[in-house]
Amino acid sequence: MNEKHTLVIIVGSIREGRFGPVVASWVAEQAREHGGFDVEVVDLADFEIPLSLPAESPKYAGDSYPRPEAMAPLTSRLEEADAFILVTPEYNHSYPASLKAAIDWHFTQWTAKPVAFVSYGGAAGGRHAVLHLENVLTELHAVTIRDGLAFPNYFTAWQDGRPLDPGAPGYAKTLLDQLAWWAAALSTARDATPYPA
Repeated sequence: MNEKHTLVIIVGSIREGRFGPVVASWVAEQAREHGGFDVEVVDLADFEIPLSLPAESPKYAGDSYPRPEAMAPLTSRLEEADAFILVTPEYNHSYPASLKAAIDWHFTQWTAKPVAFVSYGGAAGGRHAVLHLENVLTELHAVTIRDGLAFPNYFTAWQDGRPLDPGAPGYAKTLLDQLAWWAAALSTARDATPYPA
């Protein structure tokens, strides 16, 4: 039997009236049905994440990086994850400040781990946000998954917490299959030798 890897699904928006928790709940359901992961949903609205950061980068400070005490549970969840799915809307052709702050307060927690994207928005379905996120996560030595999920015009594309597109579960399975492959490969590699970041 294959080992399950820890998947953290991050709700990236903390905006009032956000739709992210609905999307994340459905994605988590698909991931649990997939069977390759131990699944945890992390909602950034549950954590204190300041926009102002220390002068030194977490890349160089390591364990001594002065994160707020209230951020410790978030840092621990990111540390323990073998893979991530970022659930993001698109705000003004990019992703939310809350998600950027959560990313920037950390470095090694993302390194040599796979990250997939599920986006939602207007006509573009959040794809502009994902393009930005791919660049940012690559800088942190994460491995981004090509096949993401995008939900254009989400306000008419969902009903009762589920996407109306009958193909959505199949697209989710493709994403999760690829994510599981990378999670297994990179977990083995991290255990074998430290990543030379």
